[in-house]
Amino acid sequence: MKFLSKKDIVFPKRKAVSHKGDNGVVLAVGGSTEYPGAIGLASLAALRSGADLVRVAAPEKVAWVLNTYSPDLITIKLPEKAITTKHVPAITGYLKHSCVLLLGNGIGRAAETKAVCRKLAFFPCLKVIDADALRAVSLQKVSNTILTPHIRELEALLKNSKIKSDAVKSIVNEKNVEKLAKLIQHVTKHCIKNNIIIVKGKIDTIISKNSMYYNKTGNPGMTRGGTGDVLAGLCAGFLAQSRDLKQSAINATYINGIVGDILLKKKKGYFFLASDMVEEIKHIRKGF
Repeated sequence: MKFLSKKDIVFPKRKAVSHKGDNGVVLAVGGSTEYPGAIGLASLAALRSGADLVRVAAPEKVAWVLNTYSPDLITIKLPEKAITTKHVPAITGYLKHSCVLLLGNGIGRAAETKAVCRKLAFFPCLKVIDADALRAVSLQKVSNTILTPHIRELEALLKNSKIKSDAVKSIVNEKNVEKLAKLIQHVTKHCIKNNIIIVKGKIDTIISKNSMYYNKTGNPGMTRGGTGDVLAGLCAGFLAQSRDLKQSAINATYINGIVGDILLKKKKGYFFLASDMVEEIKHIRKGF
């Protein structure tokens, strides 16, 4: 098993002479009245990773909340209480001027919202797909994408991808991390294409068609809501800067866990929040 270490981290390089947008533009699509904070955490993590700009396309009430939370986020206020298919033309218009699509954080599971996720997953750009969007898409219908499921989201993703039910059951019930990774790689090999899957857990696994990595940074305090949104945001931010799917997944997974470990020591226990993690990211580069 290859566990990630500091030696595996390669931060995107920034030219001495560069202009706004040269170091990555992310379009984050998500948010709902029930989960307004998820897309905010993910978007701020993308900014903290070093991306120049993050635009957030969200239902208008969610977008106004995000504006009051942080002046650093640019919001696209979509009329309606949820994201619907009629918003797709406006969203794809912004995507043409973005490097990466971050999709799914707090977006909800309504049938029409799932239809939006499926439409956007087709868009020919680099993508990070997380949260409820993972329950809408299939591996055959996405490309150039980092997918970041926990085990139940993975189960839904595999079922959508027409993986046989007995294989899905074996994966969900497998407790050995190395066996789990090999099972996932085996059953998805015909449809994973050029995507990367990060399976979140006590030991995170990063799986591509031809390689696997394991990450043991992090701690049980990271079961708290929002930490996965931070991971997805880091993936999107690094990807927008480097355009490298595998390296972005490695950077984000390792650093997300390191941030959690630093906060565990600082707070002297499991008292930290996902919003604390976003703030702590800015101190990370000192250790590399």
